[in-house]
Amino acid sequence: MTDEPPQRRRAAESRTGSPPHHPPPALPEPPGAGAEPSAGGPVPLTAPREGTPRPVATPAEFDEVVARFAAGTGPVALDAERASGYRYSQRAYLVQLRRAGAGTALIDPLPLPDLTALDEVIGEAEWVLHAASQDLPCLAELGLRPRRLFDTELAARLAGFERVGLAALTEQLLGFGLEKHHSAADWSSRPLPESWLTYAALDVELLVDLRDALDEELIRQGKSEWAAEEFAALVRTGARPPRVRAEPWRRTSGIHRVRGARAQARVRSLWYARDQIAARRDAAPGRVLPDSAIVAAAELDPKDEKSLLTLPGFGGRSVRRLARTWLAALDDARQLPDDALPVAPTVEGPPPPHRWAERDPVAAARLARCREVVVRIAGEHTLPPENLIAPDSIRRLAWVPPEEITEQTVAETLRGFNAREWQIRLLLPALALIHISEPTRLALNSYAV
Repeated sequence: MTDEPPQRRRAAESRTGSPPHHPPPALPEPPGAGAEPSAGGPVPLTAPREGTPRPVATPAEFDEVVARFAAGTGPVALDAERASGYRYSQRAYLVQLRRAGAGTALIDPLPLPDLTALDEVIGEAEWVLHAASQDLPCLAELGLRPRRLFDTELAARLAGFERVGLAALTEQLLGFGLEKHHSAADWSSRPLPESWLTYAALDVELLVDLRDALDEELIRQGKSEWAAEEFAALVRTGARPPRVRAEPWRRTSGIHRVRGARAQARVRSLWYARDQIAARRDAAPGRVLPDSAIVAAAELDPKDEKSLLTLPGFGGRSVRRLARTWLAALDDARQLPDDALPVAPTVEGPPPPHRWAERDPVAAARLARCREVVVRIAGEHTLPPENLIAPDSIRRLAWVPPEEITEQTVAETLRGFNAREWQIRLLLPALALIHISEPTRLALNSYAV
């Protein structure tokens, strides 16, 4: 979760004269609040109201949690902790829930990988998550799929908040300070330290209160229907696993320095050798062999172990033990016939925008006009442009527009790109007025995509 999205709220305040939120609502003082804050500062929140719960790890304990949450009322706050940067998979290693009348529960999904019984009792309730798209896939792996949800991060973006991280919003809207120093911890380790469990429980402690404050702000701004459409789209698609890229090795950091098809074949061969080891170990690929080491070996093509181990990134003990594996991967690339070397990938959709002026000046001018429309309307409604419409949708519309530009054809095209109805309503009149051959003097970089 990040506290540093595009900064737009301050500009909006200068236009409207009022910030896009109300003062923090009055909340009951949590018994776990820490020392008194400095004048005007947030109250440090250091422990949950009912104390830090012990992780649920047995079927009997899980059954008790299911019964508690079935008897609870109102929305259910949920969060999940993964081990990104440590593990190959993106599975959840801890699930946190809180509901009125049920309190907070921490569930260890290692001994309890099937949580469908819990899903059955909370499935019809509204689920409240922060940055839901990050957690929905790993929750779905456990059998948890929302029917309705409220995403506090997305709500804050729609409401025009400058900082949309959980800690920043909790401080600004509720007056409590959350520490986020365990967010990048290795949650696959066991046992989990008490301080980590407290951190995890606090992530859902005030989530429903935050939801209520943001909902009030969305109502005040007339954006509740927009949020409802966004949340419904998340319910439909958020649990899908990430799309598997056709050639994932091309995303190796620093690959732009690798020149020539043969050297790129070395990157590819090393990447897949590393990926197999990482998957077998369930370790993050970068912990098996850093990208920088792959690039260095691809550039210099060492032929023996001594030469290999002098390269940056190959000095660690675990990397050295796999020296024969890395040399074999390099040798495989060396033996490839020319017709098996990597070729430039076929690009789906429009080319990079910086090449439009050369390849199709008319389309480049059209893109500039579309971007100007998006930026202007986003500013009028205190929205990040990327939340008003996906940048890729605008690129595709500008590159291959309908043969006849009308409100109906533009709307149908945007729906084909999964644009929501509220987005289409805001953009349609202006986009439909853009004539394909109309000249423009707008800069191509007026809207960063």
